[in-house]
Amino acid sequence: MKNTNPTSTEAWKALADHYKTAKNFNLKEAFQNNPDRAKELTIHEGGFYVDLSKNLILKETQHKLVALANECDLTEAIESYFNGEKINATENRAVLHTALRTDQTHSKVGENAKAAIASKEKMFAFVDAVNNGQITAANGKKFDTVVNIGIGGSDLGPVMIYEAMQAYKNELTLHFISNVEGDHVEEVLKKIHPETTLFVIVSKSFGTQETLTNSTTIRNWFTNKVNAAAVAKHFIAVSSNVQRAVDFGIDQKNIFPMFDWVGGRFSLWSTVGMSVALGIGSKNFQGLLDGAQEMDTHFKNTSFDKNIPVQLALLTIWYNNFFEAQSEAVIPYTQYLHRFPAYLQQAIMESNGKSADRNGNRVNYETGNIVWGEPGTNSQHAFFQLLHQGTKLIPAHFIAFAKAKYNHPDHHNKLMANFFAQTEALMNGKTKKEAKEDLTNSGKSSTEIEKLVPFKVFEGNKPTTTILIDELTPQSLGKLVAMYEHKIFVEGVIWNIYSYDQWGVELGKVLADAILNDIEHSKYDGHDSSTKALLQKFYSLNN
Repeated sequence: MKNTNPTSTEAWKALADHYKTAKNFNLKEAFQNNPDRAKELTIHEGGFYVDLSKNLILKETQHKLVALANECDLTEAIESYFNGEKINATENRAVLHTALRTDQTHSKVGENAKAAIASKEKMFAFVDAVNNGQITAANGKKFDTVVNIGIGGSDLGPVMIYEAMQAYKNELTLHFISNVEGDHVEEVLKKIHPETTLFVIVSKSFGTQETLTNSTTIRNWFTNKVNAAAVAKHFIAVSSNVQRAVDFGIDQKNIFPMFDWVGGRFSLWSTVGMSVALGIGSKNFQGLLDGAQEMDTHFKNTSFDKNIPVQLALLTIWYNNFFEAQSEAVIPYTQYLHRFPAYLQQAIMESNGKSADRNGNRVNYETGNIVWGEPGTNSQHAFFQLLHQGTKLIPAHFIAFAKAKYNHPDHHNKLMANFFAQTEALMNGKTKKEAKEDLTNSGKSSTEIEKLVPFKVFEGNKPTTTILIDELTPQSLGKLVAMYEHKIFVEGVIWNIYSYDQWGVELGKVLADAILNDIEHSKYDGHDSSTKALLQKFYSLNN
């Protein structure tokens, strides 16, 4: 990919000039002046209705943002992405999670696609055999529980998908262990019966500190409760390090491959999704892959002005780099997606939280935004006060599904009424005049009205993007996740950063290993005075 400082482009300069007037943009006036605004700024795509009209943009803004994408060679970058070129240059790797969800081999990624298909077939064969009782526990009984042991991308993606797919789950119960905290392990072990539990250890290196520590503790617990000989039947691994997994006690035929061209936070489509596939079945897991492939096709083949991931990414750049908005809220109006914001935090912030450009130079512009959120309507009773009357500009994505999974129209109508009302309220706000009228109508005295009016005014003009999807299915969920994956990619291309490494994660790991040695040997020297005092305090409370 070409290395282009976006601030040096003509399109960026044009956007900077455009912002001088756009910063005073008024959404209410925009709708009053253009009855077709919603129609012009909405994208329909296979069950997705993406309304961009409540954003602080004109069609002119959209055109200038697309010009920026073109000047940053986004088309060529997309080709490099899908063709398997080594766009993760600092690790000399391709970025081909898209190959995990296609049955079509490509001339440039053929071998990788074949490997992905073979790994999926092996996983599905295992999943089907467990679910139909061909593969059983050591005592001959069907497994009734699966425990996934992993961290980061080996946990966040699978947890999010499994929680989102509860309406599609089978009789297996899934638990996820990630934190190295022993209390986390113990609380899960309380809930399971070792004789009918399958443990899935997910670690590319089979050496991740948290995962290996948790796995060893669980194996010791299991052998104490059952026996060591049963480990081979109750533990499987998703890893690239076959020998370490075998040494741990796992049968080699139950080790499923991971590929270096799939980054951890984009790996849920692979054998990393083993636990999810066990919990929802191979047919539904295939639905996830099919939905993601639909979004891949849309992203590759659609012009930028109607391309959902491109438009979402350009809006992020517009707010992040010109309005200086530092965060973006994601509000799913379904409890099924309660782990979706946490998943996106890793996917987005680990990818684009970079301060060096692709030439290795310190960037002179903002990259990577903070992502946060919770499900509506819970979030309305938590942080929406900040969205409505706070001092920060926080663009928000509102996500909902038109059809509910269960027949409770009273519940669903109220949920959706809030979904629609909040974006309208954030846009319109409430003027001083309207606040006075409301207070007058409520019977307040003139003295009370004058006192309360400042607290009843809502500025409005708060930008939102509405993503209305027909129904939550494996296909639509796969499509939604892939949409954000491609959004991440576009942002990284325009910001001229490497989105697919995560060197910032490494430093803390290295220091933790050194401090662990100090803790185990009661050593405190070589640290700053704060860390030294903390270590001494910790030691005094535990000895």
